[in-house]
Amino acid sequence: MLLDFNAEIYSWIRGGLFVLFLYHFLIFFQNRSKLYLYYSLFLLALTIYLLHHVVSEKFELFYQYANFSIQFLAYAAYVAFARALLDTRFYLIKWDKYFELEIKVLVLLAPIFVLIQFFFGYEFQVMAFTAIAPVLTIFTLVSYYIILTRINDNFSLYFVVGSLIYLVLANVSFLEAFLGTDFFIGKGIQPMFFVYLGAILQSIIFSVLLGVIIKRIEQKSKNAEVKLAIKLKEMEELKMTALQSQMNPHFLFNSLNSINNFVIKNDVEKASDYITKFSKLIRVILNSSSSPTSSLTEELETLALYVKLEQMRVSGGFDYIVTLDKNLNLDQIKVPTLFLQPFIENAIWHGIMKKEGDKEIELGIKEEDGNVLFIIRDNGIGINKAKELNQISQKKRFFGTETTENRIRILHQNKSVTIETKDISVGIKTGTQVSISFPLT
Repeated sequence: MLLDFNAEIYSWIRGGLFVLFLYHFLIFFQNRSKLYLYYSLFLLALTIYLLHHVVSEKFELFYQYANFSIQFLAYAAYVAFARALLDTRFYLIKWDKYFELEIKVLVLLAPIFVLIQFFFGYEFQVMAFTAIAPVLTIFTLVSYYIILTRINDNFSLYFVVGSLIYLVLANVSFLEAFLGTDFFIGKGIQPMFFVYLGAILQSIIFSVLLGVIIKRIEQKSKNAEVKLAIKLKEMEELKMTALQSQMNPHFLFNSLNSINNFVIKNDVEKASDYITKFSKLIRVILNSSSSPTSSLTEELETLALYVKLEQMRVSGGFDYIVTLDKNLNLDQIKVPTLFLQPFIENAIWHGIMKKEGDKEIELGIKEEDGNVLFIIRDNGIGINKAKELNQISQKKRFFGTETTENRIRILHQNKSVTIETKDISVGIKTGTQVSISFPLT
């Protein structure tokens, strides 16, 4: 079986090499990586070289001229592939120059051997190749040693192992020049069988290496995507922190003004009570300042402290009613810190402050179509009336609504975030309603 080049084992090896050539050549067209180009050219040259045992006689003349030239071109492609695979330009800066020179010499030898055939015949080609092959073998072995000692990774080890398998088996076949063909035939085997065996084993190892490279590239791509997502999240958190840093001084300024008013009115008891509640609120705000978000539970607790302070400031006070959907897990819902405070502040100072009689602010929170819906309703004079009385300045309106809306949009990456303000005054009933909606998750 091993004496006939038309036997199945030889055909399978040639076919396998050609399929590997097509596969890696197509990959080259997809990603334009020279690594796959060089390897596919190596496989193509190797396949063409091995076909000379089974082609018809009309191709015999071609192989007389091109047999050794194809081997040189195959080896040149192999060296170029090794440079790209092992990145010798980076890891072996000095030795890489010899690899580059070797490729040029091999490419130059290809036409020289064609000329030798033309002028001197095939026997002179055999003699010239017999002289050159040991030199190439020695240089290759030295190169493997340098690769193993200077590039310490599995890639270099597997590359050298795969290459040595082919080199050793190819040199077993090369012994035909010294032992004669009959030596191998007498043992029931073609001398070239070892070249076939070395070629397919080497190609399998190299293909596995390239598969690992593809996997590494995909993993690096995934890691890059994850890092980009993390960076984007960090940027968003910085934006939210910046907006939050604008909110806190604004709130603190108003609170300090209230304390000042109590002092001016010589209302020591209220001033003391206000300062106590205010200090507690400040402690909560400072504790939450390290994070741009907090749980809805924490947000409502902080908001309750703020409302108690405002109830002390408003003449006659006001009722504050909170209605919660029991199906909501408030601890799992993340919101920008103090994001409700500006809307409650607007409801107080631009709504119920100008109203006579009972004053009331309602906060309702429920789930609706996969969103969290906040409804802030007051029974003040209504936003339309407030505009007429010029109670809402453009600066405060922008600060209270636009800034908070930006914080929510950043947190939820602009996904279905809506904030709607409308006047709900009908007849003698007046008021304003603000609806805030964003995704539950």
